[in-house]
Amino acid sequence: MKKPQEHNNAPLLKRLWLYQLERFNIFQNGLIITAFTFSAVSYSRLSRGVESFISWQDFLPGLYIVYTTFFLLRIFDEHKDADNDKAHRGYLPVPRGLVSLKELKTLGWILFASQLVVIALFQIPLWWLYAICIIYLLLMSVEFFIPEWLRDRPIWYMVTHMPIIPLVDLYSSGLDWKLSEAGFHNTLLIFLGVSFFNGMVLEVGRKIRIPEHEEPGILTFSKTLGSKQAAWLWVFLLSITFGLAFWAIEAAALGWISKGLLIFFFAATTIPAFLFIKNPRQKLEKYIENSAGLWTLFMYLILGGIPMLAGLAMG
Repeated sequence: MKKPQEHNNAPLLKRLWLYQLERFNIFQNGLIITAFTFSAVSYSRLSRGVESFISWQDFLPGLYIVYTTFFLLRIFDEHKDADNDKAHRGYLPVPRGLVSLKELKTLGWILFASQLVVIALFQIPLWWLYAICIIYLLLMSVEFFIPEWLRDRPIWYMVTHMPIIPLVDLYSSGLDWKLSEAGFHNTLLIFLGVSFFNGMVLEVGRKIRIPEHEEPGILTFSKTLGSKQAAWLWVFLLSITFGLAFWAIEAAALGWISKGLLIFFFAATTIPAFLFIKNPRQKLEKYIENSAGLWTLFMYLILGGIPMLAGLAMG
């Protein structure tokens, strides 16, 4: 898979723009991250009986922290995977020379510094929730000091890396319970569990391939387990996420409409996987990955975003 190199000498801002289009699309990821953050705040408030949303002066700085934290994760991964990408995936932006690791490192420091400014100016009470996320991010960047062991075990690799999502979720929900001084409430534990397993749904969903589409040196779940078994693992993780999300709806008393929507989207999301299990084809690989992304977007909206928006519209 060759990529054009005519932009390698373009101005830095243009190259960074092209980089994000390939590796961290601000539109696609921005939509999911906004839904993720909005729904975490909404679920926290609705589950403790508050129907109004937080102020935009609190939400927008929080959204910036969440978005840039996930961007930092992307930058850390570029450094962590640099040798393997250079050896096996020369078509990616860094190994083909579109951007350098040094440039991404500088961008990472700028984002980190901007986060500190935002926390200091707007969200001092949340500094320790933010610090937990960054510390865990740093541990992930060194593969918890056991990189070789983890890279040969994709399941354990996924399990050890996935807590970053509920930790960011904890920070996001803190925009409600911490800034309002209401205190952490136990219903949020279910929501954090949803985030943990849904992260695995996304991770497995993007690493299912047919044998002819596997890349040398790239460890996928289908390469480890077999294509059909990897698809069954994805359905299993999706089912756990669905069960926890249904429990979260019940715990927050969000009503039967939310339950019905969740059941519908769960059933629709499983279709590509079952088609793939019946007849593994390259086309269905992308369908599974796209289904995981759409499930994530709508599931989070059902858990908090849609009930909150409906309440605001009727209020």
